[in-house]
Amino acid sequence: MTHVVGQACFGCKYTDCVVVCPVECFYEGEQMLYIHPDECIDCEACVPECPVEAIFHEDNVPEDQQPFIELNAELAATCEVITEKKEPLVDN
Repeated sequence: MTHVVGQACFGCKYTDCVVVCPVECFYEGEQMLYIHPDECIDCEACVPECPVEAIFHEDNVPEDQQPFIELNAELAATCEVITEKKEPLVDN
């Protein structure tokens, strides 16, 4: 099983989650972050760190955000890994 970054991350891209990830499974796209499903160990460390509550267990992704499961898998494979906190795209 894996976790998925959903719609709420688009356009804000907080990186609080990446610094607590023990396996470095977050990848940075232009507008949001993605979790690589083959690398995520389902530890849930990232979930409480996301200030916009954009991270879901794949079994709990809201119905209207189901396409993000495949989107994370596809785009994580094409983006650079991110392990350090950066400035978000938006302010709090």
